[in-house]
Amino acid sequence: MHAKEVRGLQSEELKSKLDDLRQELFNLRFKLYSGQQKDSSRLKATRREIARVATILREREIAAALAAKKEN
Repeated sequence: MHAKEVRGLQSEELKSKLDDLRQELFNLRFKLYSGQQKDSSRLKATRREIARVATILREREIAAALAAKKEN
């Protein structure tokens, strides 16, 4: 999922997506260390997607805080 697609989602959807991605990363690590998964490239892609979603959520938090500060 690209950043453009992620920005189109609502914040609640992003939080849910972030939880799902973290669970997926846990499962991938578990499979890798137990020898069930040979392809480790999925780990890198999942970590990057987690970072992408978390960054966009943080950008929205900062924008909301600035907007609240301007109102006061």
